[in-house]
Amino acid sequence: QLQLVESGGGLVQPGGSLTLSCVPSGFTWDYYPIGWFRQAPGKEREAVSCISSGDGPITYADAVKGRFVISRDKAKKTVFLQMNSLEPEDTGLYYCAADFDLGGYVISCPKNASFYDIWGQGTQVTVSS
Repeated sequence: QLQLVESGGGLVQPGGSLTLSCVPSGFTWDYYPIGWFRQAPGKEREAVSCISSGDGPITYADAVKGRFVISRDKAKKTVFLQMNSLEPEDTGLYYCAADFDLGGYVISCPKNASFYDIWGQGTQVTVSS
C-alpha cells in the first residue's frame, strides 16, 4: 500500500523549533520527489519545501528560507523538515506528498500541489504564545 505518514507537529512558542517526519511506505522512498505543504484555516494549501529524487535539488518557499531545512535520512528512510525560528504565520496543517512522475529525475521538484500523487494525513503545527 502506497502511504506517507507524517508526525512531529505540536504547539510551540514563537521562536521555537519543531522537526516534522515523513515516512513513506509501499514505494522506493528516495526515488521520488517529496514535498512539504501546509494549509492554514481559510487559506489555500501552499508549498513549503521539497527535495527531488535522491539528494537532488532542494527548494524552499521564500517565507521559510533560512529557517527550515528539508533532508532525507537514509538510515531511517525518512524525510525530515527541521523548522526553526517559528512564527505564528507558520501555523497550519503540514502535509508531505510524493510526485510519481519525476522518479529518478534530478531536477527541481514542482511547487504546485496538483503534481503530487499521494499525500499523508497531515500533522498540525501551532505557533502561539
